[in-house]
Amino acid sequence: MNLNEPRELASLLEAFLLASGKPQSLDRLFELFEEAERPEPAVFKKALVHLGKSCEGRAFELIEVASGYRLQVREKYAPWVGRLWEERPQRYSRAMLETLALIAYRQPITRGEIEDVRGVAVNSHIVKTLLEREWIRVVGHRDVPGKPAMFATTKAFLDHFNLKSLDQLPPLAALRELEPEPVLAFEDDLDAPQSLQARADLAMADEPAVEAGEETSFSSLLAELDSMEQGLKTDFDDLPEQDDEHEDAEESCEALDKEQLPD
Repeated sequence: MNLNEPRELASLLEAFLLASGKPQSLDRLFELFEEAERPEPAVFKKALVHLGKSCEGRAFELIEVASGYRLQVREKYAPWVGRLWEERPQRYSRAMLETLALIAYRQPITRGEIEDVRGVAVNSHIVKTLLEREWIRVVGHRDVPGKPAMFATTKAFLDHFNLKSLDQLPPLAALRELEPEPVLAFEDDLDAPQSLQARADLAMADEPAVEAGEETSFSSLLAELDSMEQGLKTDFDDLPEQDDEHEDAEESCEALDKEQLPD
């Protein structure tokens, strides 16, 4: 095998990457050759370019990530290839993704700074999970009381998301444009779900028909309540005073006692 021929070297590099199953840096690939047979760096680069072109039209592709080069299945085949594994991919909570995003975009950052931005406390389990997955690491401690740890992302984080460097992260402005605009639940032009509308129609069919002129709206209910309040009695000046009633009752009792006493 002529290792100085880019085409033949590309086939060997393909074998290396398929067997390793993980990214391999150029330095690591250099180490796989004896010094006497090791191709020149320029030949390596040409071989990688040729390998990338040879993957066109195939189910896998050559990707350069933070840790090096790797061969991986194309993303469009992921829904079917994922069925090879019985375990379903782990779903990440919104809190974990927000924490990871803040670390990625504002690193180095402390846990307290993350909590200030999110407005809620960061669950210790989230930080532990990110550390165990080696997506984040402690890069130092902030020079403030308590010396809180500062977190930053790792090469494993970049590899997982097919990124070569943090510069390939999408800008925050682009992410905001992808967020759907919130839909207000009280907009009049929203259609009710078909199942809910069917139940409502069935309930209306069992009720007596209401003439158009007798239809009651929320504003008419308010007007009716207003008219009822206007008829309520708020002036109680015509009622006798409590003291006068008490005196009249005492006089009546005394008169009755006198009539019942014997002469």
